[in-house]
Amino acid sequence: MTDHLSYAKSLVSEMKNRNPGFDGLSHMVLEAGAVLQVSRYVKENGLGPSIIVADANTYEACGKILEEQFAAEGLEARLCLLKPDKQGDVVADEQSIMQLFIEAEPARTGSLIAAGSGTIHDITRFVSHRTGKPFVSVPTAPSVDGFTSLGAPVIVRGVKQTFPAAAPIAIFADLDILSSAPQPLVAAGFGDMLGKYTSLFDWKFSALAGDEPYNDQVAMITERALEACVRHVGAIGERSEEGIRILMTALIESGIAMLLFGQSHPASGAEHHLSHYWEMEYLRLGRRALLHGAKVGVACGEISQLYHDAVDKGIFPGAEPKEWSALRDRAREWLDQVPAKEEIARLLKQAGGPSSISELGVDQALLESSLREAHTLRNRCTLLRILNEARAQ
Repeated sequence: MTDHLSYAKSLVSEMKNRNPGFDGLSHMVLEAGAVLQVSRYVKENGLGPSIIVADANTYEACGKILEEQFAAEGLEARLCLLKPDKQGDVVADEQSIMQLFIEAEPARTGSLIAAGSGTIHDITRFVSHRTGKPFVSVPTAPSVDGFTSLGAPVIVRGVKQTFPAAAPIAIFADLDILSSAPQPLVAAGFGDMLGKYTSLFDWKFSALAGDEPYNDQVAMITERALEACVRHVGAIGERSEEGIRILMTALIESGIAMLLFGQSHPASGAEHHLSHYWEMEYLRLGRRALLHGAKVGVACGEISQLYHDAVDKGIFPGAEPKEWSALRDRAREWLDQVPAKEEIARLLKQAGGPSSISELGVDQALLESSLREAHTLRNRCTLLRILNEARAQ
């Protein structure tokens, strides 16, 4: 069988060679039936007793299978079924984290199994980091690139913050389960990858304008993963096995790029800041959550238009930034790699997801306030921050 993750595995090997103390992500599987290998891996590595972390939907998708497999191996595996909030959403917040903390008694817990998508992984990786108990990733949808992340975005008192967290020691991505994921979740994964267009621009820009750290090799890893998704958007939109495999591989590689760099810069720029801002506002209003990747994809289009207007046309939301003459030419060079808003919308539509704020459900007033204020959510020198600081002068 072809090893679809050979490139990702080579990246992890390189990481271990450069940092002998790194002991995360020792095992990666992307194939049909991967979920059936989890219990054996836990048994062979002496990682029991385990806690299977899931919600009602992901329990049906793979949690139940995991329970059966652990029982067949004679392993103890307790279930932590995360509870939804009043709107019916499971959220990575204080309540969900405390629910898992209470379950993860040190003397009774050897490992955690994240059976789900982005939110469940964020909750699990946070608790894994704070308890020192390793966790295994079992994705149920190719919806985010954070499966292997070292950071956990968590809502604390209504504000989204990113905390240090643990990477999984192993990932078992089952193509049968992933291919059965609802189309909105598949499209969200594509949207999360498409957001790399603007995050990569912002990363380069932040190194120039804010002297923030940058790494060409890591950027190339992210670009490679992004280009693979764009080339195969048709197959991803059709949810073919090949399309799902390509998307999931790209999401894992993007996550490994963040692992290599040690921060989220390769995969998160102003488009993610807009997404976080919208999420916090929806929570404040008591509205149902929007899928992370769906928000990121649409936000990428809005940021692309703002940036192209500023760089290509000299149309600024306020005054021209004072330092603009020293930044403009390089910004124009990098922005040539970022498609126009219309092309981003076309790709999102082809993947089967929302392609505009109206389709997503974000109104014009929220968009405008996020474009003015979302840069304050992260201490990053994005072009959005530079434009808004000039607006405030």
